[in-house]
Amino acid sequence: MSTITTINPATQKDIQTYDIMTEKEATDRIEACHAAFLKWRELTHQERAPYLKTIGQKLRNNADELAALMTSETGKLVNDGHLEIELCAAICDYTAQNGPETLADEERTHGPDGNRGIVSYQPLGVIYSIQPWNFPLYQPIRVLAGNLMAGNGCVLKHASICTGSGLRLRELCIEAGLPEDLFQVIVIDHDTSDKLIAHPKVRGVTLTGSDGAGRHVGAVAATALKKTVLELGSNDAYLVLEDADIETAVKFSVMGRLYNNGQTCVSAKRFIVADKAYDAFVDAFVAQMKGITMGDPTDKDTQLGPLSSQDQFDTVKEQVDASVSKGAKLLCGGEAPDRKGVYYPATVLANLSPGMPAYDDEIFGPVASIIRAKDDEDAMRLANESRYGLGGGIFSRDEEYAIKLARNYFDTGMIRINSFGAADPNMPFGGVKDSGYGREHGGFGMKEFVNVKSIFLP
Repeated sequence: MSTITTINPATQKDIQTYDIMTEKEATDRIEACHAAFLKWRELTHQERAPYLKTIGQKLRNNADELAALMTSETGKLVNDGHLEIELCAAICDYTAQNGPETLADEERTHGPDGNRGIVSYQPLGVIYSIQPWNFPLYQPIRVLAGNLMAGNGCVLKHASICTGSGLRLRELCIEAGLPEDLFQVIVIDHDTSDKLIAHPKVRGVTLTGSDGAGRHVGAVAATALKKTVLELGSNDAYLVLEDADIETAVKFSVMGRLYNNGQTCVSAKRFIVADKAYDAFVDAFVAQMKGITMGDPTDKDTQLGPLSSQDQFDTVKEQVDASVSKGAKLLCGGEAPDRKGVYYPATVLANLSPGMPAYDDEIFGPVASIIRAKDDEDAMRLANESRYGLGGGIFSRDEEYAIKLARNYFDTGMIRINSFGAADPNMPFGGVKDSGYGREHGGFGMKEFVNVKSIFLP
C-alpha cells in the first residue's frame, strides 16, 4: 500500500505517515456521503444553521492546537494560523446567520396575468472539494460552510502536505454534531481523484489551485458534465499611482507580499509603479523588505517563515534565477540562508520584461516584482496585460479616482484600495481569466451548487 508522509518545512523532520486509500475505499466514502446527504437535505436552513455555529465555536476552542498543527505541516506563522482560524469561525457564523435568508424561496410572477411563481434553491448532493495547502483550514471551510447550509454533502481531497489538518477538521465537525458521513476527507492520488469526478453521486467539483490544475480538473469535470467552481492562481498587480501616499503604499505592499510567507493566491505580487512615484516607492519598499525578520514560524516575533516544502523552494528559486539570467535586477534577497529548513528570503526584482517568470507568472513565495509604468494610464494597461485576474490593488490619494479605475477598468475579481487583505465572509471571492470562475463568500458561494428550481402555479 502506498503512503504519504507529512514533513515540517522548518525542521525538515517527518511528522506522520498516512496510507493512501484505494479507489474502492474512496468510492465508499462518496456513497456514504450521499446517504448522509439524503437525510441532511430534509432539514430546513434554520435547522442546519446551529451546526455551523457549533463548528465555528469548536474551531475557536481548539485554536492553539490547530494553529500549531498548521505551522508544523506548512511553515505558516503561528500568528497567521490564529488569524486563519478566526476567519474560518467567522465564515461559519456568517453562513449560519445569513444562509436561511439567502437560500429562501423567492416569490415571482409569470405569464401575462401575473400568475404566481416560486424560485427554490435546492441542494444537489455530494460536492467534491479539491484544496491546496496554503490555508489548511480556510480552504476547506469556505467550501464546506456554504454547501452544508445549502443542504449538500462534501468530500474533501486535501493537499497531501497538510493531511493532518484536513483529518482534524473532520474530527471537530463530528464533535460539533455534524453527521459523521456528511463531511468526508479522503487521502488519494491524482488518478483516483479523476475517477471520482466522474462518479455519478458526485454532483459538483470545486478546486483551488494553479491554472494548470484548473485546466485539468475543469476538463475532466466537463467530460462528465459536472459543474465546477475554479479559484486558480494569480499574479496580482498593485498599482502605485503618481499621487500615491508612499508610506501607505509601502506598508501594505510589504504586508501584501509577505502575508502567509508569500504563499497566497490573492496577494500583492507585481508592483506597477508610475514613473513619478517610482524612486521614492522602490527605495522605501526595498529598505523595509531588507529589514524583515526571517525565522522560526512558532516564534511570535518572526515576520517570515519557511516555504511549505522543498518542492516549493525549488520552484521559487528557479523562477528567480531564471528571471535574473534574463536581465532582471536583484534589489534584495535572492540568496537562501545557510540554515536548516526551506527558507527563502524577502526578495525584490526590478528591470522586468515579458518572458521572465517574475513578469509573466505567479511566484508563490516572498518575491516582489517591480515594474515601472510611464504614468497612471500605462500602469492600468500593464496590470491588465496579465493572463490572470484574481485580485489587485490601487494606491492613490484620490479615492474616487481609484474607485473609478477599480470599477470600470481593472480586469480582476477583487480590488483593494490603499489597503491589503485576503478574504472577508461578506464580500465575494473569486476571479476572471486564467484565475478561474465562480464565487465564494458574500452569499454567492451558497448558490454555486444548488438546483435553481422554477415552480409555476396557475
